[in-house]
Amino acid sequence: MFFSAKHTNPCPLCLSPGTGHFLHDRQREYLHCPVCDLIFVHPAHFLTLQDERERYDLHNNDPDDTRYRSFLSRLCSPMLNHISPHSKGFDFGSGPGPLLSIMFAEQGHEMSIYDFFYAPDLDVFNQHYDFITSSETIEHLHHPQVELDRLWSCLKPGGILGLMTGIRYDEIDFSSWYYIRDETHVVFYSPKTFDWLAQHWRAELQFIGDSVVIFRKAGKNHTPASGQAWI
Repeated sequence: MFFSAKHTNPCPLCLSPGTGHFLHDRQREYLHCPVCDLIFVHPAHFLTLQDERERYDLHNNDPDDTRYRSFLSRLCSPMLNHISPHSKGFDFGSGPGPLLSIMFAEQGHEMSIYDFFYAPDLDVFNQHYDFITSSETIEHLHHPQVELDRLWSCLKPGGILGLMTGIRYDEIDFSSWYYIRDETHVVFYSPKTFDWLAQHWRAELQFIGDSVVIFRKAGKNHTPASGQAWI
């Protein structure tokens, strides 16, 4: 294992001060939080905003790309099983080609979007939504506690939050994991991390496949459109 002495950097998710060194590869140092099990990059290795934007500009997010649609359906399809017709939704981290919001709009849902670089209208955070999605975004967050709690506060009682990201399962060799090769990826979540979030929010949680998690906020009774039960 790569664990060593305590570190001075608090966890950016649960804010625990007791983080420790986990791994130092050729590019970056990674720290680990024993409370929420988050692994995160030392802030000294964050890219500048300009460099980060240049990396995102290289992404191919063409709304007409059928392979990209298939990829996003990993999150879209299970979300559709849990939301009522004509719901109000919000896609966080929509990117330069906001295909996920388009896919929900095609199913009759009203959608808002936000992206720090490509759709930076902060007014979206002054509204409340029946469901919120975020695909391949939460691994980029420098301040995940701030951003995720802000999303959660925008969700109506009984609402659904769906997240898609690379999940750090026990069988993954972190040092050779492809997901850490992207220098814009700075936080890495395990199933234990999402369990911690569910407890933090007092939410119900489902794992869908190997890269999707869905949270349901406490509140009004909610019957998923498909009748699918929470586990």
